[in-house]
Order: sequence, then structure tokens, then C-alpha cells
Amino acid sequence: MSDTYTLGCPHCLVINRISQGRLGDGPKCGKCKQPLLVAEPLELTAANFTALVDRSTLPVVVDFWASWCGPCKMMAPVFAEAARELAMQMRFAKLDTEAEPALAGRFSIRSIPTLIVFRGGEEVARQPGLLQGPQLRQWLKPYLA
Repeated sequence: MSDTYTLGCPHCLVINRISQGRLGDGPKCGKCKQPLLVAEPLELTAANFTALVDRSTLPVVVDFWASWCGPCKMMAPVFAEAARELAMQMRFAKLDTEAEPALAGRFSIRSIPTLIVFRGGEEVARQPGLLQGPQLRQWLKPYLA
């Protein structure tokens, strides 16, 4: 694996290259100068999915969820806390399956919540169902940058 990551800016969607050693330095976008890594889950849409997931070589974990789903609501604070703790090692994002049914279909989402870890746009791991904090961190450990 390279010691350089590509990742899209969550603000302007421009693709940036960041060396692995600089991930903890709070890297900023070369175009808009906003932070590239934020300590909260990003909201994914059809418009930003390519820049934020498909083009990212930094691992991205996506929570496929819906507002009517009870387990999804229970998972939300656990996911947000993991995003705060691991923001410099992995991106966290959420995709509302009701708002983006084509993307949910693209990944054959059959139940929610479902978590998928992507690297370079490729699925590397999938976990359906609710996870608690320690379970989530343990599951993500092999994929952290």
C-alpha cells in the first residue's frame, strides 16, 4: 500500500493527495482550504459519493440507514462517537437509503443498518445489524489507516 492517500474534500469535492504521516496534522483542502478530515459522519448523496467514497484510498465506513429504522437510530450515536475517535484513521459517512435508493440498490442493501468499509471505491467488509461501541471499534480495527 502507498504511503499517500487520495481523498475528496467534503466541502468542495476536489480530490486531494495526503501523505500518511500528515493525516494527524489536520490536513486542509488545496482548493478551498477547509479541513479534509472532520470528526463527524459525512452525509452521502449521489452527487458526492464518487468524490468521497469511490475516489478515496483512505478507508471509508458507510452506515446505510433510514429515519424510520429503530436500530439505525440506536446506532447513530455509537457511529458518531467512533467518527470523533477515529477521524484521522478512517472516514465515516452515512447514506439515507430512502433518499438515495439507487445507491442502496447498487450495494444490494437488504437490511438496515448495514455498515460497509470501502477502500478505493471497493467494498472490503460488510456488517449488517446494530453494533455497540466496542464491537464497532473491534470490527473496524483491521481497516484503519
